[in-house]
Amino acid sequence: MSEHAIEFLQGWIGEKVHCQHSPVKIETQAEALARECAAKAAEEGILLEEIQEEVGDIKELIASRLEEAAEASEHETKSDDKASE
Repeated sequence: MSEHAIEFLQGWIGEKVHCQHSPVKIETQAEALARECAAKAAEEGILLEEIQEEVGDIKELIASRLEEAAEASEHETKSDDKASE
């Protein structure tokens, strides 16, 4: 994957991928974000195939990042709860 494509994907995911607590919402959001990412990549002159050669299925990558964000948020909430006791 080109440096431009890598920078685009990293920046886009950092900007768009945020915590969702429900697995159903994660799947739905991942699908919508994958379509949005593909469209934005095309605007930038980056082929989706170029990204997918490097990272595989973009929807799965986004879903994984959403799950990580949800887990981090849940861990943070639990830590905050313990601190307030």
